[in-house]
Amino acid sequence: MKISVRGKNIEATPALIDYAEKKLSKLDKHFDKATDVQVVLSVIREEHIVEVTMSLNGLILRGEESTGDMYASIDMVVDKLERQVKKYKTRMSKAQRQGGARVISEKLAATEAEARMDEEAPKLVKTKRFTLKPMSAEEAILQMDLLGHNFFVFTSAESETVNVVYKRKDGNYGLIEPE
Repeated sequence: MKISVRGKNIEATPALIDYAEKKLSKLDKHFDKATDVQVVLSVIREEHIVEVTMSLNGLILRGEESTGDMYASIDMVVDKLERQVKKYKTRMSKAQRQGGARVISEKLAATEAEARMDEEAPKLVKTKRFTLKPMSAEEAILQMDLLGHNFFVFTSAESETVNVVYKRKDGNYGLIEPE
């Protein structure tokens, strides 16, 4: 496991770096291949925040925790990532046994777009860039759930087009694909 630790508004001391590496190395037993791990330690007011992003064969696991103590935040984020890894492994083994998940294809409702236009015009405050890995819709749903997001953009392995999966209000999933 390749771990890089950096501080934001705080100096990443050797003791903090060693502690984070020791705790994160517990997750190494779950992976066959080398994994890249980025750890960001930050302090905002009196909150000690730890953000961990792990990339594993195109799959991204992410955890963030904040407490009044940096060491407690590291412990909590490692526990969160361990639960995510177990959830991922359980879902993968279930999917292999059952032959995949059911995905519902549906386009976003035009009324949602109209409702947003009626409100004050929002500003673009953040831009994210990421590589699109070819994957199935089932893999994209799993990735979306692991990240805790409501939607996920990916390249379809079947059609090689950009698609979006999203979580519906009824708890099911939707797939948006171009014509």
